[in-house]
Amino acid sequence: MTEEAKPMTHKQIVPVILSGGMGTRLWPLSRVRQPKQFQPIDGDGSHSFLQETVLRHRAEGFATPMIVASASERELLFDQLADIGTRARFVGEPVGRNTGPAVLAAALILAETDPGALLLVLPSDHIIEGDLNAAVRDMAPAADEGHIVLFGIVPRHPETGFGYISAGASVEGHNALHEVHSFIEKPDLDEATRLVEEGQTFWASGISMMRADVLIDEFARLEPETLAAVKGALGQAEQTDWGPLLAEAPFSEARNEPTERLIFEHSPRVTVRPADVDWSDVGAWPAIHSLGEKTGDGNVETGAVVTLDTHDSLIRAGEKLVAVVGMEGVIVVDTPDALLVTNHENAQMVKEAVSELKRNHRAEVFTHASLPPRAASAHVREETLAKGDDMVVSASDENGVVLTIAGGEGQVTNGSGPKRQCTGDHLAVEPGHTARVHNACETPLTVVAVDLAGDLKGQDGGATYSLQKGRHAVA
Repeated sequence: MTEEAKPMTHKQIVPVILSGGMGTRLWPLSRVRQPKQFQPIDGDGSHSFLQETVLRHRAEGFATPMIVASASERELLFDQLADIGTRARFVGEPVGRNTGPAVLAAALILAETDPGALLLVLPSDHIIEGDLNAAVRDMAPAADEGHIVLFGIVPRHPETGFGYISAGASVEGHNALHEVHSFIEKPDLDEATRLVEEGQTFWASGISMMRADVLIDEFARLEPETLAAVKGALGQAEQTDWGPLLAEAPFSEARNEPTERLIFEHSPRVTVRPADVDWSDVGAWPAIHSLGEKTGDGNVETGAVVTLDTHDSLIRAGEKLVAVVGMEGVIVVDTPDALLVTNHENAQMVKEAVSELKRNHRAEVFTHASLPPRAASAHVREETLAKGDDMVVSASDENGVVLTIAGGEGQVTNGSGPKRQCTGDHLAVEPGHTARVHNACETPLTVVAVDLAGDLKGQDGGATYSLQKGRHAVA
C-alpha cells in the first residue's frame, strides 16, 4: 500500500507522563519532597515542568493523560492539575524502579480495556518549543502497526551530556521513519561533532510511542521476570480514589532499569523519527539560562534583580532584591532558605553539593522552608551504621518517612525482601509500614530519615525509631 493510500488511525493517543527523580543539579529549586518537575519554569507564577507537559498534549487526538509517580507525590500532583483545570489518571509507585517498570505498569492498565491502546511516553521535566504533536500524530499509524517509535531530536549543536540514536534504513510506507542503526551513550566532543555533522544521528529525548500489547509482548520475550513482578504489583494494588497504588513487595522485584536498556536496545520493532523542535532536558542551571529570555547583556533575570557590568548570567531572585555587579557567566539562585552561587563551568557540581548537604542532614535538601506548616514540619535525623548494625523505622499510621542513603551501601527491607541501596538512593516508608536498614559492609553506612510529621521518637504522631547494635537496641 502506498503512503498516500495508507489509512490514518483514529485512535486517541494516551500521554503516559513519568514523574520521578529529584533533579539534583537544579537545587535549591528542586528538593526531595518538591522535585524538579513540580517547580515553576520561569519563577513564581509560571507553570511547572509537569504542568507544561500536560498542557502540551491537551490537544486534538490525545486522551486523558496517565501519570505514573511516587505515591507520596499524589497530593502535590493533583493540586497542580487542579491549578491548570485538567485531570489525569494516576498510578502510584511504592518505590522507584526507573522508567521500565513504570511504563510497563501503564501499558498493563491500558491493555485491560484496549490491548491496542497507543501510549506516548513522556518525561515530566523537559522543555519543548515547536510542534511535537504534529510528529506524534504523523507516527500514530506506524505505532498502530506495531512499530516502537522513538522520537529523536534534531541536534542543534554537539552535546556530550546526551545519548544519541543513529538512524538506519527508511521504514517503507512511513515518511521520515527509520530503523535504528545504533544507540550511542554520551559521546566525547569529537564523536558528538562527527555525529551531528553526518546528519543521521539524533538526541535521545526519552519520548516514545507504541501499542500497549506490543510493549507487553516485548517484556514477555526479553524481561519475563520484570513482567511478572509488575503484574503482581497490579494484581495486589490498593485501589484508591486517586488511582491504583502498586503493591510494594512484587514491584520491588522488577528490574531497576530504564525502558531503553530493558527493551528498546534489544527489540527489532524499534524505529526512530526525527523531530525538529527546540528541546532540553533541563538537567542543570545552564540549560535554564540557554532557554530563558535574555537581556541585552545576555542575562536571564527573574524577580527583583539589578545587574551592573554583568553578562551571560542567570539570576533568580526570591523574596529579596539581588544585585550582581561586575560578573560574567555566574548563576545565582535565591530561595527563602537557601542560596546557590556558581558559574556555568561548575554548575554540574551542584549535584556534589547536594550530596554533601545530605551527609550533613540539612533539611534544605529535603523540603522548602516556605511550605505550609504541616508540609514544612519534616524532622531530619541522621545515623551512621557500622558493620552489622541495623536501623528500624516505623512510620505512623498518618504520615510516612523518607529514607536517603547518604553514604555507603546497605540492605533495605521495606515491604519486601532486602534490596541493595547505594549512596543517593531514596525510598519512602509508607504510613503504617516499617523499614529495616542493615549494614553488612566494612564501610560505614549513613542514613538520613525525614519524618513527615512530628519527630523520630513517636512524639506528636511521628515515627518510632531504633538502632540495633548486635543484641542491643538504642531508642
